[in-house]
Amino acid sequence: MPTTKTHRIALLFNANKIFDREVLAGVASYLSGNRIFWDLFLEEDFRLRLSGIEQWRGHGIIADFDDPAVAAALASCRVPVVAVGGSYEDAADYPPGVPYVATDNFQLVKLAYEHLIDSGLRKLALFSLPEAPENRWAQEREKAFRALLRGDRMEPEVFRGQCTRAPSWDAALERQVAWLRGLPKPVGVIAVTDARARQLMQACALAGIAVPEQVAVIGIDNDPMARMLTRIPMSSVIQNGQEIGRAAAQLLTRMLHGAQLRDTRILVPPAGINALASSRHEPARHPHVMRARHYIRQFACLGIKTGQVAEYVGISRSSLESHFRQELGHSVHDEILRIRLDAATAILETGDCKLADVARKCGFTSSHYMHSVFKRELGCSPRTYQARLGEAAGAGFNRDTPYITSASPPI
Repeated sequence: MPTTKTHRIALLFNANKIFDREVLAGVASYLSGNRIFWDLFLEEDFRLRLSGIEQWRGHGIIADFDDPAVAAALASCRVPVVAVGGSYEDAADYPPGVPYVATDNFQLVKLAYEHLIDSGLRKLALFSLPEAPENRWAQEREKAFRALLRGDRMEPEVFRGQCTRAPSWDAALERQVAWLRGLPKPVGVIAVTDARARQLMQACALAGIAVPEQVAVIGIDNDPMARMLTRIPMSSVIQNGQEIGRAAAQLLTRMLHGAQLRDTRILVPPAGINALASSRHEPARHPHVMRARHYIRQFACLGIKTGQVAEYVGISRSSLESHFRQELGHSVHDEILRIRLDAATAILETGDCKLADVARKCGFTSSHYMHSVFKRELGCSPRTYQARLGEAAGAGFNRDTPYITSASPPI
């Protein structure tokens, strides 16, 4: 049993957001790794509610300050508070007197930007969110995008669209389609979240725009749920949310022991990119190949075969195979398997799952066949691949050291 005082800590996050869930996981990781015992308060359904928080009697708070209502509610808080949220270009925009651990918005966008440039794209655009106090992090990502393009002497193209609600969904989708059709092709689009990237890919499917040959898409968040809801495996920048949670928990631990950390700011860079089919731009010279690959990316996991692809394109199977061999150096069947393999690895990343279910969801005829494809293409079994992912995740969040932007001592 612990002999030290058990502190009562409130975690004010909205756990239906992937970023908030990752931060909470990081807090938990820090506590277990350092044998620290906190009595944690979270809303029963993990939603963020501020009503009555001023009456809560505890010892400290870690909170998501991207919501301006949270910052306002905690402005006169008497217990130690550590803020978590997006970074700001202007230092004056950070909440005064509060230690702040931020996801580095500039680096998130820069990583996506460089990924698209490295894919051979020279026209880039950003799909953002309408300007609003609760969307300040999205506006910061806009600033980063504009700065990057202007630095390379390119004109920024930004589309904010509208917030999507049931009554306005059709209108929002139509506006996205109109914007996409007006962009020069090929173009790479950075979406400020995976949710926005998923919407954009849906608009591309509706408009018959090939992803990624005509529009390459990358989101931010690496949200497994968003990826599951897209036909084409979606690329995304991985926010280092768990490292942010660990840093915030460590700051609060120091404050609980008397450290004065006012205005300490820690910027945590992204952990990397999960590069999947949506941003793998490989210019297709032949329209039949481009059309076939667009169809394959959408329906490979439904068990389609080469003959069905040829029928969709409108040419013979032998002609399509010839075009694939000449342009890509592999068969139509190889392309189908590649997409199925991408889908299978994405599912395995989400956690424990039955291999038979993974095989069925990804269009493999059996788990044995999926096993043989993994061994041939990746050199390991599906379970070994999943185990390696777990090991990499455990090590990866510790190898990126946050960098400090104030004169405060490092944690």
